[in-house]
Amino acid sequence: MFTGIVEETGTVERISPTAKSIQLTVRARICGRGMKVSDSLAVNGCCLTVVKTASKGPDKLLEFDLLRETWERTNLQFARVNSLVNLERSLRADSRMGGHFVTGHIDGTGTIMRWERSGADWVLDVAPPPALKRYLVYKGAIAVDGISLTVAEVKPRFFRIWIIPHTYEITALRERKAGDAVNLEADILGKYVEQFLALKRIL
Repeated sequence: MFTGIVEETGTVERISPTAKSIQLTVRARICGRGMKVSDSLAVNGCCLTVVKTASKGPDKLLEFDLLRETWERTNLQFARVNSLVNLERSLRADSRMGGHFVTGHIDGTGTIMRWERSGADWVLDVAPPPALKRYLVYKGAIAVDGISLTVAEVKPRFFRIWIIPHTYEITALRERKAGDAVNLEADILGKYVEQFLALKRIL
């Protein structure tokens, strides 16, 4: 479980396809501290398991094995060596809840339709997959590349988010452009409510 509060941007060090999976190696500093094999890390919002670690100066190299489904379902498939990725360590029981509950299970990718500066802030319009539209709520929460964000507007073809300068500067959003894919995870509370109401109708 995560909160959607990105701790740092890591750098893709290596991508190595194998017969059964894709090996992804990410270079991290803050999130590398104390990280060990079998720990979970959100990479662009996708919950991945560390399978190998190695030190590289003040940083740590974290290796992950991605199944083909994970690779094809997320925007990690578009990552290249030196690409920035958002990183967040899993939530501790004694941690503050700064964002919202994020599971790290990506629902699908959206496409950036508009990404530009507006005054001191940035405006981000994302076209979501059709299956996610029912979870989009005005002023509701959504995770975009693992970042806990608030939906500012919901339109027929896209939803809008306003990005403050701090979020722009500390996340991988600063590398994005119109046409790029972003990982989306809808608020889990909406999914549970939907399931509960569906079961109630059956009963």
